[in-house]
Amino acid sequence: MATINVRRDVTDPFYRYKMERIQSKIEGKGNGIKTVIVNLTSVANSLDRPPAYLIKYFGFELGAQTNTNPADDRWIINGAHDASKLQDYLDGFISKFVLCKKCKNPETVMEVKNGGITEDCKACGQISQVDLRLKLSGFILKNEPKKGKKDKATKKAERRARKAAGKGGDDDENASQNGSPGDSASDHGDENGDYGIAAGSDDELTRQIEDGALDIDDVPEEKEVQWATDFSADAVKSRAEVLPEDLKRAAINPAEFAEDAEDGDGGPSVYDEFGKWILDTAAEKGSVDKVDSVEVYVKAKELGIESKHRTLTVLAQTIFDKNIVKQIDSRAGMLKKMITSEKHEKAFLGGTERFVGIDHPELIPQVSAILIKYYQNDLVEEEQLKAWGSKASKKYVDIKTSKQVRRSAEKFIEWLDQAESDDEDEDEDEDSE
Repeated sequence: MATINVRRDVTDPFYRYKMERIQSKIEGKGNGIKTVIVNLTSVANSLDRPPAYLIKYFGFELGAQTNTNPADDRWIINGAHDASKLQDYLDGFISKFVLCKKCKNPETVMEVKNGGITEDCKACGQISQVDLRLKLSGFILKNEPKKGKKDKATKKAERRARKAAGKGGDDDENASQNGSPGDSASDHGDENGDYGIAAGSDDELTRQIEDGALDIDDVPEEKEVQWATDFSADAVKSRAEVLPEDLKRAAINPAEFAEDAEDGDGGPSVYDEFGKWILDTAAEKGSVDKVDSVEVYVKAKELGIESKHRTLTVLAQTIFDKNIVKQIDSRAGMLKKMITSEKHEKAFLGGTERFVGIDHPELIPQVSAILIKYYQNDLVEEEQLKAWGSKASKKYVDIKTSKQVRRSAEKFIEWLDQAESDDEDEDEDEDSE
């Protein structure tokens, strides 16, 4: 079944939070007419909320009776209601009971405690209060789900997200004041206000890592990437016609990719072409920041390498400059689309190692700051980061450089180990209670 963005005001096709579109079926006639929401359970699971909350919200908004605990998974609203109207009401439910009041991501965990309802955001760490004046809030308080003990992996992920998301107060203040692009397009917006508590981090290692990035020059804030781009064959062809033909410089070592089946002759590979195109376009526009991520993805797709792991090695070496720490966030959407396996993650780390160790050795002291950005943006899993940091390799750079890069990453690896140790201690405390 086709999916849509959880936030329908976001047009980014790479937006990772998806759900099924509401599917309804009208049954009966006369006074017995009713609307059955066929896929309510699936939609509710995508939002991490009980289906009963959704059906009751529809009932309150429509002034109609509903069933909140069907044995046959048939969720019914009395009366005839078309799917498009229900979808609009669902936007209101998402805004009030799912989205984080700060970062607007639907990664919140709802908890009923001490007569209140809180939403704990796993993305940014913000803890917000749900408006108790809303009708559904009363229903939630009266029908609090039975508390089940979360597994350790879930609790660790939540705590780690809160710790890793601790940032400077100025950034958080601006984010809470400005919201996120497109919020004004929603009729339901942030009407309940934000009663959240700022989620900072007192971790000394975190401060040391992030303080190390302060010497990097500020990068002008890039306008929101418009991902709603035409990817049709004609559109790709028209873009290709205006691209420069003369490639000014090579950045990728052809020998690195000689083993690929596409390039058995030992000459320039498709990856060379891709890397040179990015660098040439950056030189033409005056800065790599001006090379749009959509253009980069389209070029990779045109060359047939958008799903290849080696493409990530090229990207790590070409889409950043000396301001890499401040540039990672704006590239994260594209990178998440292309990093789809452990092999991709390893290739991306290898490209980063080469970028820092060879192209920009002055950035070696910033390796921990770079890695924490990768971690916060879910570009590389914790296990891969630890494995990479545990052993030097001469696959991408010489062994001496590899050791230098990993020594600079020790603060970050230590921070990961400390976070895991804290999680285990908390789990032991909870188990003993």
